Amino acid sequence: MYKYIFGFGAYVISRKIGIGILGFIIGSFVDMYQRNSRKKQGTNTSSSGQDPFLFYQQQSSRFDLPTMLMALSAAVMKADGKVIKAELDYVKAFFTNQFGNRFTTEHLQVLKEFLATGQIPLQAICQDIRARMPLEVRVQLIHYLFGIAKADGEVSPSEMSTIERIASQLGVPAIEFDSVKNMFYRNVDSDYKILGIDSTATDEEVKKAYRKMAISFHPDKVAQMGIEYQKGAKEKFQKIQDAYENLKKRRAFK
Repeated sequence: MYKYIFGFGAYVISRKIGIGILGFIIGSFVDMYQRNSRKKQGTNTSSSGQDPFLFYQQQSSRFDLPTMLMALSAAVMKADGKVIKAELDYVKAFFTNQFGNRFTTEHLQVLKEFLATGQIPLQAICQDIRARMPLEVRVQLIHYLFGIAKADGEVSPSEMSTIERIASQLGVPAIEFDSVKNMFYRNVDSDYKILGIDSTATDEEVKKAYRKMAISFHPDKVAQMGIEYQKGAKEKFQKIQDAYENLKKRRAFK
């Protein structure tokens, strides 16, 4: 229960998904702590009176949230064999906006270490994220990773393969992955995929899908959030509109 209270409360107060994720994680460990405490009632173990926030800190000492995100970022940045300034700037802007003063030069050093290392424990990190975070947040992470890959203007096949592998390990459903993918990596069916339908849809189904997406992702829904979110919402909404206009022209309907 606390994971939802902490997560939602942190998000409402900060209007930042990164802070909301931190709240969700802390709440998850508070819930875990309480379950363990109930199991140990009647014993003399000193841990039964342990502060839940200390418990969280101890349990999450291996990978904190920024570290895990840095690892995923590094995996995508080095996928095509080159790391460019545009990718680094994208990562810095995202972390600065999401974590504010919590984002320091130490985190950049962590990123550099992951970029320099031969191996990144992606499977372990993805399993950790999958256990801690709801699907909605994991899908948003995939959107962020595509943003890194597209920072140089295009998503290379190697970057696509890496993001697809991460999405699979994060437990992101194929339909959710395809929707995000087609906003960055276009093919003949991308306009349909962006609207969440396939090419066999009728004209009325296309219109209905567009109206649903336009309502769900209208920029006004994030008017009170940070600049980066407003920018992302406008870009996403524009892609939805572009996809619909392309299908209108292709199918010649009004």
